[in-house]
Amino acid sequence: MYFAALLARTEDGWEASDTELDDVETLSDLTDLAREATAGSAEDDTVLVFIEQEDAWFGVVRVDGEEDPRIYVSDAAAAARSSYGEILLTDEMLGREPGTDDPGVDLDALDLDGTEDGEPAESDAAPDSAADDDDTGEAPGDAVPAGPLGDPELLTDLGVPEKELLGLEPGDALSDIAEILGAAEVLETVR
Repeated sequence: MYFAALLARTEDGWEASDTELDDVETLSDLTDLAREATAGSAEDDTVLVFIEQEDAWFGVVRVDGEEDPRIYVSDAAAAARSSYGEILLTDEMLGREPGTDDPGVDLDALDLDGTEDGEPAESDAAPDSAADDDDTGEAPGDAVPAGPLGDPELLTDLGVPEKELLGLEPGDALSDIAEILGAAEVLETVR
């Protein structure tokens, strides 16, 4: 089960609205949706988009005016298995060339260390061999790292330090963040 909401910081405090993501196909669409939430108010208002798949992962997208969105996902591998999670996992976040859908592009596997034929240096043979076993990429989701991905400092100036954000568990995370922001009541009205 999914939950998605917008939290917009206005002159009067935080305002929450639930949001339907059926028409959202890209991060750009999601960013536009967030900016529409503050249409008519100050250009530099902050909007947070909360997305959560029950007990699996959560994501926060922060949009400040016309700046590029900042994204944090609690578990990238779990989010990659979700249509909504795929919206948040940009090529840039995943270290892929923009526009490539090939999860087989593994920047770590490229021969950038000067060894011939991509062979590991003798002193690095054991660690690289273990890494190669992990990076076989049999399924597309394998190229996506498990665990947090994105900008863990996106809420620091709002009172949620990186360490605290990284320690939040799916299921309660969005409520915990809203509590710290002083927006728990408005978020609960849209749950």
